[in-house]
Amino acid sequence: MEQTELHSNQTYSYLALRKAVGWIGILIPFTMVLGMFLLFDGKTIQQSISHYYHTGMRDVLVGAICAIALFMFYYRGYDKWDDWTGNLTGLFALGVAWFPTVETGPNNWVGSVHFYCAGLFFLTLAGISLFLFTKKSWNPTRRKLTRNIIYIICGVVIIVCLIAIQIYFHFINDNKSESTFVFWTETVALIAFGVSWLTKGGTLYPDK
Repeated sequence: MEQTELHSNQTYSYLALRKAVGWIGILIPFTMVLGMFLLFDGKTIQQSISHYYHTGMRDVLVGAICAIALFMFYYRGYDKWDDWTGNLTGLFALGVAWFPTVETGPNNWVGSVHFYCAGLFFLTLAGISLFLFTKKSWNPTRRKLTRNIIYIICGVVIIVCLIAIQIYFHFINDNKSESTFVFWTETVALIAFGVSWLTKGGTLYPDK
């Protein structure tokens, strides 16, 4: 009885962590914008979420990304591929936090590390949603099949956002534009990431 209760408590704690990381992902962009407007008299939205590193919201941004990184290192799935993917995602998240994007102008080596870590971070998140979360048991429930559809949609949305950002940087951006295209595209990708993890945490279509 005690072992069953302990296992149940551990399961609920793990689901709660998944929900927490999902909410962190969703709330990051909105927290950056509201924090700048309310606390630091911000007038405009930054070009990307990463540009908030160069504002008064830097510590909040770095703290949120590091929290996601720590959870990814802690995350343990069903096999070694889950574990390795979680560790890689955590490593890329730390790269995003510790190597900031340049404030203005062309990239230096630090900004390049940030750019590639951010891309790989989102790519591994898409992979987790598409290939790991969708693993089926021999007799999946109808709700599990519905969750798999959500995971696939979220993974595809993240990949589409990555492609859109690549197209923007290679064919549209002139390093002088103050467009918020990247910010909103990253926001959509983070929302997709958050929805995927909230679903995995039992918020959407949990098995009864």
